[in-house]
Amino acid sequence: MASKAKMTEYERKRLENIRRNGEMMAALKIQSKASLLSQSAKRQRVGAVQSKSYKLSPEKKLKPDSPVVIRRSLRSRGLPPEGVDGVLSDDPPCETLKISSKEKVSPRVLGPLSMDDAQDGAGSNGTLISTLLSIDTKPHMSPPVKEEHAGGDVVKKESIEPRDSFDSERVKTEGFDEGIKEEKKGAVSLLDLGSMRLETDNIARVVPGRIMSVEFLPCTDLRMVVVGNKLGNVGFWNMDSKGGDDHHNGIHLYRPHTGPISGIVFQESSFSKIFSSCYDGYIRMMDAEKEVFNLVHHTDEAIFCLSKPPNEDKGLYFGEGRGGLTVWDEKMGKASFQWFPHEDRINTIHFNPMNPNIMATGSTDGTGRIWDLRNVGSSQPKCLKMVSHNRAVHSAYFSPSGCSLATSSLDDHVGIHSGIDLEDNCMIPHDNQTGRWISKFRAIWGWGDAYLFIGNKKKGVDVISPAENRVVTTLKSSEMIAIPCRFDAHPHRVGMLAGGTGGGQVYVWTSS
Repeated sequence: MASKAKMTEYERKRLENIRRNGEMMAALKIQSKASLLSQSAKRQRVGAVQSKSYKLSPEKKLKPDSPVVIRRSLRSRGLPPEGVDGVLSDDPPCETLKISSKEKVSPRVLGPLSMDDAQDGAGSNGTLISTLLSIDTKPHMSPPVKEEHAGGDVVKKESIEPRDSFDSERVKTEGFDEGIKEEKKGAVSLLDLGSMRLETDNIARVVPGRIMSVEFLPCTDLRMVVVGNKLGNVGFWNMDSKGGDDHHNGIHLYRPHTGPISGIVFQESSFSKIFSSCYDGYIRMMDAEKEVFNLVHHTDEAIFCLSKPPNEDKGLYFGEGRGGLTVWDEKMGKASFQWFPHEDRINTIHFNPMNPNIMATGSTDGTGRIWDLRNVGSSQPKCLKMVSHNRAVHSAYFSPSGCSLATSSLDDHVGIHSGIDLEDNCMIPHDNQTGRWISKFRAIWGWGDAYLFIGNKKKGVDVISPAENRVVTTLKSSEMIAIPCRFDAHPHRVGMLAGGTGGGQVYVWTSS
């Protein structure tokens, strides 16, 4: 009582309110209902956790024993409608599948590739095969060596000695030009540049896409151009085709590779056998008699160029990877020798026409080099000469007489190296910036040492005279609607020049 007497009025009123609220909550049974709700919520949480931890994964459906048949229309399978060409509506599905077209084998197959599987055009294999085999039955003529003298035009035919019978006395010193007849000053050309014409019939789109390689079939009785493009296609254009059963203007298209074609080489003893190399690391040989593209060699490295010494059918030289050069012996079926003559990729390999033991290489490392191959196999070949450019060298070719070397570089110069041991060097300015859509320009020699031919970005062909050290003229025509970038001069027809473009067209100039 004493404590109540000491409480203030505020405290007494507070206690009275607490008592009254407690009686009210007891009358409404709020405390019991709150406890029931809390217990129910707790049970739901526990049940959710238990159901989640013990949840079973759905049963996997077993695969049926029989394969699932995917419905495909007749059109997507290349078949005619039902009831047409012998395919009746009541034919069972299995019979229909037997009639479906056969899928072609990929060019990446490590083995032979039939010409039917490699065919990428609408021409007839039989027409091309019969043409190539008919040439094989005729005698071949060695390419003539043109001599050009002031005061008289003389064409002298000289056969090239096989490498196996090379006369060691022919090379008396370490210089590369011993045994090669000295080019005479004041030489004039047998070719009249003013007589070169581009006719409409000598223009054709042979392959799709950018042309990388252009080669004439080196025979006297047939005009045929073989080209390779960036997509792995090899195209044949028979310029002498007269129609008949072949309604495709003499053009035959194949795809034996999967990347840019880096080289095309003919076997001199049999034109029905043609080698091709590719950035995909494959070298194939088209054998028209067996109707197959045989696999000669494959490597994980890209192959950037391919060449073969004159009068030697069993040896191939090719540049692979970063500066490597491999000698392939076809008889042994393997590489007989390999070394690294450059620090970067080799773009061209060329042999001296008068001395096949001398080889020239042009590389992206900015140099062109000349090699003595007499000791190849026993030791690394000796570098006899090196010429330098400020940027990549995309070609290095000997002249027909073997007395000069021409190099083409991205430093916007064409180099001409002549004289004893090629000590006389001349750099001729030329715009060689082709961009990414056109193959790099490469200056080639014509039918003598008088002229070089190289592409012009204004849709023409520049003609360079080594004697004058300048561009003397440009071959132009209203028929030429693209920039020619890769060239080849017919070895037996003076004035016949083929040029390939970035769009797959081939333009053939002829001399009247």
